[in-house]
Amino acid sequence: MNFSKHIFNITSEKDFNQTALNVFNFQYHNNLVYQNFCKLLHVHPNEITTIEKIPFLPIEFFKTQQVICGEEKPEITFLSSGTTGQNQSKHLVKNVSVYVDSFTKGFEQFYGKINDYCFLALLPSYMEREGSSLIYMTEYLIKHSGHPLSGFYLNNYNELIETITLLKQQKQPTILLGVSFALLDLAEQHQIDLSDIIIMETGGMKGRRKEMTRTELHAVYKECFNANQIHSEYGMTELLSQAYSKGNGLFETPNWMKIFIRETNDPFQLLGTNQTGGINVMDLANYNSCSFIATQDLGKKIDNNTFEVLGRFDNSDLRGCNLLIQ
Repeated sequence: MNFSKHIFNITSEKDFNQTALNVFNFQYHNNLVYQNFCKLLHVHPNEITTIEKIPFLPIEFFKTQQVICGEEKPEITFLSSGTTGQNQSKHLVKNVSVYVDSFTKGFEQFYGKINDYCFLALLPSYMEREGSSLIYMTEYLIKHSGHPLSGFYLNNYNELIETITLLKQQKQPTILLGVSFALLDLAEQHQIDLSDIIIMETGGMKGRRKEMTRTELHAVYKECFNANQIHSEYGMTELLSQAYSKGNGLFETPNWMKIFIRETNDPFQLLGTNQTGGINVMDLANYNSCSFIATQDLGKKIDNNTFEVLGRFDNSDLRGCNLLIQ
């Protein structure tokens, strides 16, 4: 079933709720892994009348099971980074165009047209492996920006700085997208004025550096880059959508994505605002896989569409998103 046209045109709470119930019903009947999980919980679609009752599949299932609707072969498989000796999460994506629709429409909801920007990427750890959904997204943004200076700059910081200087002279809106440790390396080695640049970190030291709190890390960025705010992107291998923060660690979701917070000792108990717990994600764009995922990340909701990411469960693996501790 193709939900795309409806999902990306959600404009109201009522519309989201009804679409989520429809997606749940579809996935229960077409995703064997999710169906078996629901049956273990004695949950049947006829009993689910509100989205708060929809079960969230633990994200660990993506490491050992083929979480996909139907029997068709996936068009692409995204892999989590993980570390040596760990099982990688595998996201089997039946239709990669749905992923493209999700990240382009999500970006445009918060930042406007892609071709208004020049994209500079510092993602060395992701470039060293195959199957990264973040690299796929970034390559698309770079290509469709249409700007000749958009590209991956890896560790060639001098060239990056020269490019930024030129872009600033041209008053070109620019986004510097980087994994946390690479941005920290740049900050420590080169104090440069990025006050006119959107600095967007994707989280994660990936074992390259000592973990820092997001507050500490952003303080370094702000001082060394002369920046008032640091933006962030919250996404992961198992999702098809991203949330964005334009500063102060407050993330917002696109219209087809919602965050719920679960009680840490009772995964079936949802919490209200300003209470810390595990992050559950409803990503309706992920309708061909599983749209209802219980992550190993900790956070809290500020209001209906805003949340903070506070870290990860102590017993969780170092994952692809490898979040910072708040």
